[in-house]
Amino acid sequence: MQAQEVLQKIWGYAEFRARQAEIVNTVATGQDALVLMPTGGGKSLCYQVPALMRDGTAIVVSPLISLMQDQVATLLQLGVRAAYLSSSLSMDEARAVESQLLDGRLDLLYMAPERLVLPRTLDVLSRVQVSLFAIDEAHCVSQWGHDFRADYLGLHVLATQFPHVPRLALTATADSRTRSDIKRLLGLEQATEFVSSFDRPNIFYRILPRLNAMDQLIQFIEREHRQDAGIVYCLSRAKTERVAEALRAKGFDALPYHAGLSADVREANQTRFLREEGVIVVATIAFGMGIDKSNVRFVVHMDLPRSVEAYYQETGRAGRDGLASSACLFYGLQDVIKHQQMLAQSDGSEEHKRHERRRMDGMLQLCEITDCRRQFLLRYFDEHMPEPCGYCDSCLEPAKTWDATEPARLALSAVYRTGQRYGVEYVLDVLVGKRSDRAVANGHDQLSLFGQGKTTALKTWRSIFRQMLAKGLLQVDSEGHGSMQLADSCRPLLKGEQKLMLRLDAASANETTSRSRAKTAIDPADEPLWLALRGCRRRLAEAQGVPPYVIFHDSTLQALVEHMPLSLQEMRAIAGIGETKLARYGEAFLQVILSHVDAMNA
Repeated sequence: MQAQEVLQKIWGYAEFRARQAEIVNTVATGQDALVLMPTGGGKSLCYQVPALMRDGTAIVVSPLISLMQDQVATLLQLGVRAAYLSSSLSMDEARAVESQLLDGRLDLLYMAPERLVLPRTLDVLSRVQVSLFAIDEAHCVSQWGHDFRADYLGLHVLATQFPHVPRLALTATADSRTRSDIKRLLGLEQATEFVSSFDRPNIFYRILPRLNAMDQLIQFIEREHRQDAGIVYCLSRAKTERVAEALRAKGFDALPYHAGLSADVREANQTRFLREEGVIVVATIAFGMGIDKSNVRFVVHMDLPRSVEAYYQETGRAGRDGLASSACLFYGLQDVIKHQQMLAQSDGSEEHKRHERRRMDGMLQLCEITDCRRQFLLRYFDEHMPEPCGYCDSCLEPAKTWDATEPARLALSAVYRTGQRYGVEYVLDVLVGKRSDRAVANGHDQLSLFGQGKTTALKTWRSIFRQMLAKGLLQVDSEGHGSMQLADSCRPLLKGEQKLMLRLDAASANETTSRSRAKTAIDPADEPLWLALRGCRRRLAEAQGVPPYVIFHDSTLQALVEHMPLSLQEMRAIAGIGETKLARYGEAFLQVILSHVDAMNA
């Protein structure tokens, strides 16, 4: 079959998106490719379609069991012969999958990199017809990628042992250095490179100074995502537990997920998140990379991500179905200090530290900019957006700025006059005139600037220090103890040669969450049909033990609401309904629509 025919028949889509058609044609004709495409951009189709066009079995390398399980469950629903090999299978189950492979009864087989490079696995693959190798999350092979995994380094063996089998490396985030590493380490120097747009126009980006993060989080979810599934990221295990408990106390169905929980609890919580509606997972960053849940409506960061790449990857888990979704980040002064401390204490080489510092600087710039967030994000990935997006907090409510030159000079003087040996809290005490035992013992209560900042609110001082750290006017000491030190770049400001304009932070937590995003919600008049279709999907999913979105994505249900097909033939035209799903589920959903129409006409 031709690519277009496969796409329509199996997936129910009439057209490929962006550069998918080029990529599919490249791989289907036996050529190698490196694909950079945003989360939710349709990377999986780039190897799944050619896998069905070429003879043999496609081998897909995936780093997480949950991702393999999710992909295989989705493919089986489409009528595609797919399986996975992982440590979660019993010996008998693994042998059954291997038997299917040897008998040529599989279109796609998923496995982890460490299993693929085992001599026994390579021997088995040498005895079957492999149609292609797809290496997902390929950035993991590079030490410059945001999630390096040593197991990926062994995949270079594919180039020598299977020289005539096309290989496809895919990732959602990789800068030019990481892309070069992927090509070199995987033997893909001659591969055609496809870089798609990084824009996720359905995601509303919001970044807010942290005032009372828990209150801000609850207000955000209650106002915009009361019944929605979401992911809340925290840096520590203890914080995930606290946040999950606080959300449950407010009536949200929230579950923690981190490495400190038993494997059984993690699996149970992840399964509930996948298979139920409206569940919120509060997790460390380890959660989500293998989650293909299409209707995650929001992603919140309670702490500052370590890089723009990490932020983009994690926020990209929202709205994979293309419907309106939110990305919200709360950050504060201590986030900036903590990240700089961690970098200072790192055992990495100076080159590695410089690279990580550039990444951190990029993340801080994204937080503090006063113009379009999306333009900055795309510019970071070398993509140009000529006009502001109109769909981020900076566009809908432009940040106000104020002349902070004099208070900033006072703050810098306080750091210098106290010896550049103290953390920000101590310097704040001196500024506001808090006569602590330590200040008295050090004689800093006798400084001429002691107490000169007492008429300025503490939260304003914290904002000043945060933004000066972000702008590189201040820095954390090289030993990583958290002491504030002057950076060379602050000299023009101290000498009065330069003014400093800073963002004016919100006065209260309530103000920071009052902004609303543009929503593409279901019309109230259509809500009964929408809920009835979701109910039908849930019952079918529960009967088969699969997540609801594996039956149909929210976008497909929304199309059913919008077009209300009155026959299976009309339903065939709905995007996302291929031949297998039409045969399996068409009649059930059609009856829901017909019942709704009858009720309307009664």
